Amino acid sequence: MIHRFKNRLAQFFAFSLITEFLSLKILPTFRQILTKTLDFLRMDSYFFSADGGDDDYMYGATSVRSIRSLSDLDDERPYLVDHRWLNETRESMFRELDGVLYGTSSCFSDEFESEIVLDMRRSESSGDDSNGEEGVSGREFALISKWMFYRALKWHYDMKKVQNLVLIEDTKADLFYLQVKLSISGTKNSLVVRISEKDNEVAAFNKSFQIFSVNTGLLKIWDFSGQITKFFLQRRTLPDNSGLVKEEISLELQVYGLSHDIMLKENGMAVDSETELKVNGHTDKVNSYVRLGQPQLTSSFNETYNLGFTGLYNLGNTCFMNSAIQCLVHTPQLVDYFLGDFRKDLNFENPLGMNGKLALAFGDLLRQLWTPGVTSVGPRAFKSRLADFAPQFDGYNQHDSQEFLAFLLDGLHEDLNRVKVKPYNEIKDVDGISDKEVADEHWRNHLARNDSIIVDMCQGQYQSTLICPLCKKHSVTFDPFLYLSLPLPSTTMRTMTLTVLTTDGSTLPIPVTVTVPKFGKFKDVIQALSTACSLGNDETLLVAEIYNNCILHFLDKPADSLELVRDHDRLVAYRQPKDQDSLPLVVFTHCNFEESDGEGGPPLKRFGIPLVARIPECSDGFELHKKFLQLLNPLILPEESSSDSIDCSVNITDQDTKMDDVADDLTIDDVSNSDEVMRKSSVDENFHFSLEKQGISPVRSKIVMDEPLLIPETRIVSVLVSWPDEMLKQYDTCILNRLPETGGLPLPTNNPPESVSLYKCLEAFLKEEPLGPEDMWYCPKCKEHRQASKKLDLWRLPEILIIHLKRFSYNQFLKDKLETFVDFPIVDFDLSNYTVHKDCQSSIHYKLYAVSNHYGGMGGGHYTAFAQCGEQWYEFNDSQVFPISEDQIKTSAAYVLFYRRV
Repeated sequence: MIHRFKNRLAQFFAFSLITEFLSLKILPTFRQILTKTLDFLRMDSYFFSADGGDDDYMYGATSVRSIRSLSDLDDERPYLVDHRWLNETRESMFRELDGVLYGTSSCFSDEFESEIVLDMRRSESSGDDSNGEEGVSGREFALISKWMFYRALKWHYDMKKVQNLVLIEDTKADLFYLQVKLSISGTKNSLVVRISEKDNEVAAFNKSFQIFSVNTGLLKIWDFSGQITKFFLQRRTLPDNSGLVKEEISLELQVYGLSHDIMLKENGMAVDSETELKVNGHTDKVNSYVRLGQPQLTSSFNETYNLGFTGLYNLGNTCFMNSAIQCLVHTPQLVDYFLGDFRKDLNFENPLGMNGKLALAFGDLLRQLWTPGVTSVGPRAFKSRLADFAPQFDGYNQHDSQEFLAFLLDGLHEDLNRVKVKPYNEIKDVDGISDKEVADEHWRNHLARNDSIIVDMCQGQYQSTLICPLCKKHSVTFDPFLYLSLPLPSTTMRTMTLTVLTTDGSTLPIPVTVTVPKFGKFKDVIQALSTACSLGNDETLLVAEIYNNCILHFLDKPADSLELVRDHDRLVAYRQPKDQDSLPLVVFTHCNFEESDGEGGPPLKRFGIPLVARIPECSDGFELHKKFLQLLNPLILPEESSSDSIDCSVNITDQDTKMDDVADDLTIDDVSNSDEVMRKSSVDENFHFSLEKQGISPVRSKIVMDEPLLIPETRIVSVLVSWPDEMLKQYDTCILNRLPETGGLPLPTNNPPESVSLYKCLEAFLKEEPLGPEDMWYCPKCKEHRQASKKLDLWRLPEILIIHLKRFSYNQFLKDKLETFVDFPIVDFDLSNYTVHKDCQSSIHYKLYAVSNHYGGMGGGHYTAFAQCGEQWYEFNDSQVFPISEDQIKTSAAYVLFYRRV
């Protein structure tokens, strides 16, 4: 691109020199050519296209070869406004603004088409005299750049909000485009302006006719945009395709708030007197503010526009983008900046940016959203530019609004970075230097490489302290931040539901829900469960994971991470006497009798929760059977249930009758022989037991009642129990099938919704915590890597404080969104207790002005935004905008909070 530019510049010089040589005016004119060229090159705000292309090195994708009009030189069409309206803002924001005054009178064309012709002559007055006496007509206009218009418009709107009244200036809502043609008339200080009906819409031409067609006196037009000056400079340097100089150039104006002027005269009164106007060389009697044959214009005095209440069309899953943009375009400092002359800060040399394209696209979008009378805007051009900078936002997939916000702010910073050449800053030894000096040095080094409106507005600084656990060596650094990502205290906790059983058959299985650290250890579950179950000092818990009605494995390693347990896993905890830990453990797994051959046949249909118990070392089949019946004791159905269905209720069988008869026949002398009686009565057992050895092909062998069990080296005896139909009728096996998922049961409904204060979130972010094993810190004193503790503190606070609530969590085992209600302050967010260095802060109090919300879960959802305009809050739901009350701001959907310093 630069190479082609140099070639064209050389061609321009060559053409000019040859021309002047032929006219024998080489030396005197060379200085004029050079001066004229340098003036042309000084218009740096028009070089290097924002829209790309090697041939386009001017704004608006316009090359020197293709220039045909003044509007091509600047994609920001100038605005024509009431000079008095503009002048009210000069004291606050346009104090240094200089303009060129032109006296304007009307003349008329003899052409067939209706046409307004204005003769503009440059006055000797300077910009310093812009507050002088008005023209005879009482009307004085100003030609201004787009940024001047938006700054003035915003100023008037803010004044209206402050004074709580409707100003006349704010009701001048007429905004229309007007195509005019400029040509030099005689000297370089005079030009002719033509406004033709054929080049404009009928309504626009009618309004312009009534504005400019005056019968007496002069109109004053102040040119603050420099467009007319550029017209004089470039008139003889812009040939058309034929190589000839084009004498007439088109210019598209945007006219704002002038049509009401035709209803005012010297005293501001409407007049109806008939005056003479020449149209196409003829004199007609027409109303002074109504063109012949056209209806009277309606006054816009009663019309008001509220700026900034413009929606954004959803282009397809772009609600995340719309939400974040609405929060940014209602940030006061950012609005004033992009409504102003932000182009002077564009960085075309930064390899980390987009050559200013992203900033230009965002500035254009922001100005559209602050244009009066616009209801909704389609952000398609902006989205395309953003995708060039961050390709992940190309297409129409749903994204995270905070992630989008981070990329956008970073891109804007790089495009607007005032530092063109970043210096290298060497890290100095800070031993013996105070924290304030170190912090200031770090901040100066940061600003030496990063200087933009984003840094000025959003970046703060925090202090990071690392402490060696052995030698207590402190390492303090100061780092910038763009936003704070605060964890929700509930994100550090997790509810888990486990089914608790006893190993002595004393109680039914019951589900118990406990709260444990989300990133804790298995020992945290044991501790929480022990408290919830009122576990005795002589008891212990054995936790196992159940899969397909079998024990998959025991969670017997206290140091294992709880992240290994997912919400859909099923866990059981067995209460057992602590003094029996050394005894062999028997695991009873249930299956249907019909599908079991007891000899290692086909896979069995298992059901229910496995039961476990401790048995003596020298146990036989009878001892095993006795222990199993003891575990089933809580499941025995009453006699009246004998006629119930098989699926969940069973009848008492003959076995229990036989057992009762044997017990009735026993005498006191026979009590000592009761165990033997039990053994004899169980010979004809109804349950079938078999040992099961796990492997690729499980092997089963039938257990003989009077033979001792063979205890394996694992000390775990796996027993498969086959249930015949008659036994299923005796016990309530439905209880064994009620096994909830770990994350399947919510907290009791009588508890209030989970809520947390924003201050608690901040405390969780700033608290001291040890680094993970993967983030070991090299201690310069110990000369070894240590698992140091880290502490963050806020040191320097920004003007705009952006807070991201970490509702979404992603890791190898778990994806989750928290609906925790965060109680955040709206009027006064006081950070005095969380800032360690308060001396350099102008204020440590903040006020909420915008919120990005997310509704829904992990797989999708919808983003909206709340933003404050004046004292009123509004909800921005894509293209819909409507007012809301302040008590509607706080919801569990709040995701990104925007605060401004007060």
